[in-house]
Amino acid sequence: MCARRFLIFVFILILLFVAGAFAIFQFGQQVLIKHATPKGHFQAPAPSTGPDYARVESWLSRPDLAQPDDPADWKPVGTSPPRGFAQPAAVFYIHPTTYLERDRWNGPLSGHRESEYRDRLFVQSQASAFNDAGAIWAPRYRQAAFGAFLLRNEDARKALDLAYSDVAAAFDEFLGRNPDAPVILAGHSQGALHLSRLLRERAGQLKGRLVAAYVVGWPISTAADLPAMGLPACSSPDESGCLLSWQSFGQPANPDLIMDAWEGTKGPDGVKRERKDMLCVNPLTGTKDGAAPPRANAGTLVPSADMSEGVLQAGKVGARCDNGLLLLDGEIPALGPFVLPGNNYHVYDYALFWAPVRQDAERRLAAWKR
Repeated sequence: MCARRFLIFVFILILLFVAGAFAIFQFGQQVLIKHATPKGHFQAPAPSTGPDYARVESWLSRPDLAQPDDPADWKPVGTSPPRGFAQPAAVFYIHPTTYLERDRWNGPLSGHRESEYRDRLFVQSQASAFNDAGAIWAPRYRQAAFGAFLLRNEDARKALDLAYSDVAAAFDEFLGRNPDAPVILAGHSQGALHLSRLLRERAGQLKGRLVAAYVVGWPISTAADLPAMGLPACSSPDESGCLLSWQSFGQPANPDLIMDAWEGTKGPDGVKRERKDMLCVNPLTGTKDGAAPPRANAGTLVPSADMSEGVLQAGKVGARCDNGLLLLDGEIPALGPFVLPGNNYHVYDYALFWAPVRQDAERRLAAWKR
């Protein structure tokens, strides 16, 4: 009985992470649709039930949250001493999908214990990489449920739009509270999808203030997406005002599940997305289409058994950009059981390069100040 429960738990978690990697669109689609699509049709909630981002309760993390165990303040064993900046950045981070239920198209803001635990876990393991560069703001939002990624219908679109409306409202509050600070933006999976839209729609508000945008675990086209954002891909480790994006794969890599769903879709201006245009910025080099050996990696975040703690292991994982993918090499540590089909390390996009991402953000902040 215990073994069965464990397998069910693992299955559910795998579904969560597959959602962020697009695999669910093409592989086992009918089974997944049956077992994960929310019941009924999308019902717009009353406006009064939405989050009020002026209240600290609407945030997982923000500087004045005043909680002793703020997940964004966490640092793994082996973290280098803080660099310290006279003018730190304001960091806006959007977490990935954590709501797995079928009872609604959008997850609740609070009250769902498993989802809240995962929210905090992602803030701790991903957003924490930026906590030396500046103060982190991580909103709760009515995320689109896992099943919303299974269909391209009106219900799914409305669920994603609702989630984005919360993210946009949180971003407005974030900018209002940080009117002059340099800005770092980061997201993963569903969070990266919302971030890519935010970059398109709020480009004017970020002009001259953006240190870098980390749009990780969601494919970005240099032809169909970047022009609409008005941002270049990062081509130098000392460049600011640019965008980084990568998708981590072991070798041999098989990205067909992603490519079959992504290629041929259209960007905001109607340009088709093609494999040859998929962006890869290597977090080890800070450059588009870069390559680096394992010794260049200052620390992969390796979690404890219960994922509550972690230690940095340096010099283990190298990476090179190849045809839009970030291909891993070296001695990949045991990160957990959630490597997806095709050697897809989507779940660990940040963990694999936790210390390099930290260094990258600090370099770009220093460059922005210059």
